[in-house]
Amino acid sequence: MKVKVGDLLKYTPTATVGKVTEIRERDGKTWARLDFTDLWYDSGLLVPADPSEYIKVSFKERKSSDGGRQALEDLQKELEEVDTSEMMPSGGG
Repeated sequence: MKVKVGDLLKYTPTATVGKVTEIRERDGKTWARLDFTDLWYDSGLLVPADPSEYIKVSFKERKSSDGGRQALEDLQKELEEVDTSEMMPSGGG
């Protein structure tokens, strides 16, 4: 199957569905980048997907002007606010 930018494809091992954003050849294989994960997939393991399987959400990195410093500070603040005084340890022994 000839893969083209814009094709809606499914990666068969994980059933990940996305639109092809880039194509490249390396080491004798054709690779396609899918927008859903922004990862490269071996085109030999991609099959056409039904449009109903496509979710227009991606996990692309958020960019911020402070380099993510504010998000880290917010997370640290949340961790400090967690009350662990009533939590009991549990688990297998």
